[in-house]
Amino acid sequence: MILQRLFRFSSIIQSAVSVHLRRNIGVTAVAFNKELDPVQKIFVDKIREYRTKRQSSGGPVDTGPEYQQDLERELFKLKQMYGKADMNTFPDFKFEVYGCSLLQCCTEEGKLEAGEEEGSPKELPFERLSCILPK
Repeated sequence: MILQRLFRFSSIIQSAVSVHLRRNIGVTAVAFNKELDPVQKIFVDKIREYRTKRQSSGGPVDTGPEYQQDLERELFKLKQMYGKADMNTFPDFKFEVYGCSLLQCCTEEGKLEAGEEEGSPKELPFERLSCILPK
């Protein structure tokens, strides 16, 4: 009885292992095949050749003087349109701080009536703040 169970168990394991090996050997055989077909080999060789040319020239490969002139012309146009700053640096933003407070703006416009006590901006009604709000 124990022997029969072992045979059944071994046959189940054997079938699972055989299915697993059949699937994986088919995949690994293709993966381990290092030999390339002729067209693929030529393509890979051209990519490697382009990489070495690009590293040696430090820029675009096989460009003539027309390309350099066009590049310089376009960069000049960009500098003329967007300023003479270096395009590779982040721009510096400068924000101006105005010395005018909320109450000063309202009193200059005559929104506060004479004899009224000047309060904090929280105490001012919305109509009185219209002198500084965008229209």
